[in-house]
Amino acid sequence: MDIKEAKQKVWESGKRLLAEGLVKGTWGNISLRVDKETMVITPSGREYQDLKPDEMVEVNIPTYKYKGTVKPSTGFKMHADIFRNRKEINAVIHTHPPSASTVAAARREVPPILDDMAQLIGPSVRVADYARSSSRKMNRVALKALRGRMACLLANNGAVCIGRDLEEAFVVSQVLEKACRVFIEAEFLGGAKSIGKVEAYLMHQYYLNKYSKQKKGNR
Repeated sequence: MDIKEAKQKVWESGKRLLAEGLVKGTWGNISLRVDKETMVITPSGREYQDLKPDEMVEVNIPTYKYKGTVKPSTGFKMHADIFRNRKEINAVIHTHPPSASTVAAARREVPPILDDMAQLIGPSVRVADYARSSSRKMNRVALKALRGRMACLLANNGAVCIGRDLEEAFVVSQVLEKACRVFIEAEFLGGAKSIGKVEAYLMHQYYLNKYSKQKKGNR
């Protein structure tokens, strides 16, 4: 993938997240790994509906240096750190959707309450310790919460979703928001009943190592 193609894909994903109601205004950010040393990310403080593909920012993953005069999203270092530490991951989406933000504000870990959540995300959705936005601590606690998972919540902030490609990261974002909404609503019915953690772990491993590969082969 070249830089131009990566910028186009990130721009299209931004429009899609906006249409799905997973981001508002200038909040949230999306990145895509181009190669071992390069990623493309949405710019800082710009309305998604006003963006153009060539305004996506090229960033060096190891050095955090970026090209051009347009600044990358303020959380770009967290994205770079995820790419550095999770070699299999090629896309990161940070959002502030209603249900995920509510659970993040309550600092409640979401147990494996839905099959698709267990398959795509893992045996639970952890909540990273509170840290100031874009701080080194936030990068550190997000990485910890993402261990063995494809998503996490950031305390009093929002959500981080990752994927082996942008489509997977996008679906993880959708499933996370649905799981958080179901979790909230189930609390009013006596509390959500979770799938066993071992079963949830096995479901996640099956998705990662078999089902997702079969799905790609059928396209």
